[in-house]
Amino acid sequence: MKPFAHTSAGSVEEAVQLLAKYEGKAKLNAGGTDLLGVLKDRVLPDYPEAIINIKTIPGLNTIEECEEGISIGALTTLVDIITSPLIEKYCPLLKEAAVTVAFPQIRNIATIGGNLCQDTRCWYYRYPDKIGGMIDCFRKGGKRCPAVSGENQYHALMGAKQCFAVCPSDTAIALTALGATFTAVGAESIRTLPVNEFYTPLGNVLTPGEMITAIYIPKPSPVAGQKFLKFTLRKPIDFAIVSVASIITLDQGICTGARIVLGAVAHTPVRVLKAEEFLKGKELSEEIVAEAAEFALAKAKPLSKNAYKLEIAKTLVKRAVRGDSS
Repeated sequence: MKPFAHTSAGSVEEAVQLLAKYEGKAKLNAGGTDLLGVLKDRVLPDYPEAIINIKTIPGLNTIEECEEGISIGALTTLVDIITSPLIEKYCPLLKEAAVTVAFPQIRNIATIGGNLCQDTRCWYYRYPDKIGGMIDCFRKGGKRCPAVSGENQYHALMGAKQCFAVCPSDTAIALTALGATFTAVGAESIRTLPVNEFYTPLGNVLTPGEMITAIYIPKPSPVAGQKFLKFTLRKPIDFAIVSVASIITLDQGICTGARIVLGAVAHTPVRVLKAEEFLKGKELSEEIVAEAAEFALAKAKPLSKNAYKLEIAKTLVKRAVRGDSS
């Protein structure tokens, strides 16, 4: 790694002041499960001048029940989410997503804030500098996305134009289905936004001087069924080829509410509103569920090597809506 300054922040205020001081040339470090690899492989077009350790900030690793929801500090580890009675009671969907992330050693140190903020896993973007130099992809200021005419097996099916990398966060898919919001704090600002508005085609909405401090989840209906399903090649450790999160509410066998979110098909979690609307007021027969799955993928535009993801996504949607465990 190249040399950099290292500072441990004692508070959110100190952390964002340091970010402002370095004017976009500093990176925050919590669990470090993504950042350290990025630094070692020199993935970033501009190497950071400073790393700000935020593990030393107290009070950001709690899971608390509020009057109408659950508040999760950004430094809460994935293993704490998995073992939390509150998450198990109100948001089992989030637990199901968190337990699919990597392996136990990673989940013991990775934070939910870091899982949301992790950089894209596109192999063109992450091509190690030490092997043959950076690949000049669109995300790094280049003029094209090499995946469009190259190896695009794991790339976007929806909404991509200039960059075809997909959102790698499993928890983001679950949090979007749960209607979660996040709080971002800057040196002179505090704002709250829905998780489904966090990602942009080339990154996320955080300014260089902001950090996520908390995530808020409104309590879902106690009678709603929650499900997170994820398809990978190597089940214990891989990023999703496709994932689906769903919250389905039934009243005497009739669907009265549905939230369905697709993962690993776009740069952001994709909520499929037409499929949700189609299900409402209907009994969830095999035919109805299959038709909803078709609605969910109706806007997909596969690349040359990733059309197989379509059928996987449709299958996961059907299983998630029915509440199947796999």
